[in-house]
Amino acid sequence: MTKVMEKSKSIVITGHSLGGAAATLCTLWLLSFFHTKTHHHPILCITFGSPLIGNESLSRAIQRERWCGKFCHVVSNHDIMPRLLSTPLPSLSPKLHIIFRYWHLSMASPQFGKLATQLTEREKEELFYIVLAHSNTIFDLGEGSVQSQFWPFGNFFFCSEHGAICLDNAISVLKMLDLMLKTSAPNLSIEDHLNYGDHVKKVGVQYMERKNLNSLCLPNSSYEAGLALALESAGIPFQDEVAHMAEHSLRTASRIGQTPNMNAAKLAISLSKITPYRAEIEWYKTSCDEADNQLGYYDCFKKEDASVRHDRVNMNRHKLATFWNRVIDMWENNELPPDFNMRAKWVNASQFYKLLVEPLDIAEYYRRDTHIVHGHYLKCGRERRYEIFDKWWRGREVTEEGNTPRMKYASLTQDSCFWARLEEAKDLLEIIKRGDVRKLAPIWKSLENFERYARGLIERKEVSEDVIAKNSSYTLWAQELRALKLNM
Repeated sequence: MTKVMEKSKSIVITGHSLGGAAATLCTLWLLSFFHTKTHHHPILCITFGSPLIGNESLSRAIQRERWCGKFCHVVSNHDIMPRLLSTPLPSLSPKLHIIFRYWHLSMASPQFGKLATQLTEREKEELFYIVLAHSNTIFDLGEGSVQSQFWPFGNFFFCSEHGAICLDNAISVLKMLDLMLKTSAPNLSIEDHLNYGDHVKKVGVQYMERKNLNSLCLPNSSYEAGLALALESAGIPFQDEVAHMAEHSLRTASRIGQTPNMNAAKLAISLSKITPYRAEIEWYKTSCDEADNQLGYYDCFKKEDASVRHDRVNMNRHKLATFWNRVIDMWENNELPPDFNMRAKWVNASQFYKLLVEPLDIAEYYRRDTHIVHGHYLKCGRERRYEIFDKWWRGREVTEEGNTPRMKYASLTQDSCFWARLEEAKDLLEIIKRGDVRKLAPIWKSLENFERYARGLIERKEVSEDVIAKNSSYTLWAQELRALKLNM
């Protein structure tokens, strides 16, 4: 595979039947392999009659990585194979071996297929209705509450002799797998697994031709006409009983597909409504940095006694936390678009919030001496939302402008955990003051590491001016450290 990648500009992986499952797994491995690399080959996986291979957790993970567009699963309306392995195997095992051998030999040569052992008509009927009965359970649970052992991901291209439709909503895909099988028959469901070559040719020809509705009664609206055309393309008669359920599934897919984008739009409005809270904290930071006591933003909030100003900032801090926790909950519950965490608007907004507010969270943590009871902030006190925002920021697309050296100090310290690291360094310094320096080599090494790290941030101007304020915690710590070194 690595040799192929060296010679290729793009990679297309295909597979039929169980080979489709292998192609899918191979593609997932390649995507994971390229995930850590800056430049990588475009990858596309196309499967034909492949069974579902993953559960809902895998499907969600693939959505979050924005890999769904890398997969196109072609499924014939009569093919039983994509539904087959989702059925409990104990009831199918005796028949599976016969079917797989027949398919394998038939793909090698139609003449070989005739020599293979065949299922009797009765066995074909039993197999067909067992699979159909199991897939029917999807509808017993109601909309939005499907409990399937296997969960689809990517784009599903449902084809028939009349055309094709494409779906990417998991629940709608599961329902269409069931509904299209209802229009099939035992013999047809087995033989159609071998007809993907014909289906691809027909779809290609139909794409070049103008598609007309065969129904004499045309729907009044273009949306209804589109639904009718989709049903016909899927091989489902428009007036058939199954058509009503399929139509409902397509409507649901359309509605569900719009919901994440609608939620994102509503969140954008909510983001604008919380801007005044953020602006008040920014004003507070400016006033602290310009104060005569020269403490700076972090130390002012940590040492300030109860006051109207302090309480106001603290209240705004909690309001912002509530908003961003709601964003995280919606994102993790797939209520937002899969690429939400990659959108510049939200990556930048979450990063700015983290750089502005997390120093206040750290100050509050140490002001209340919470670290004495639970441990230091970085290991025991950091909110999960900040860790998620770190991942979003690391996953962004970095432009050349982002690597330009700074000419002045940053408006916000670029390491939102800088003050937490300083608090740990202050504790280490106290330990060394009370002990034998020669026996505290590991602690001394940790101190020197932080000193180099902080100096690097300052030299690159990646800190706010409050870090180097005359009476800031960092300035006082650095002075103590220098004095300790002189007395050694």
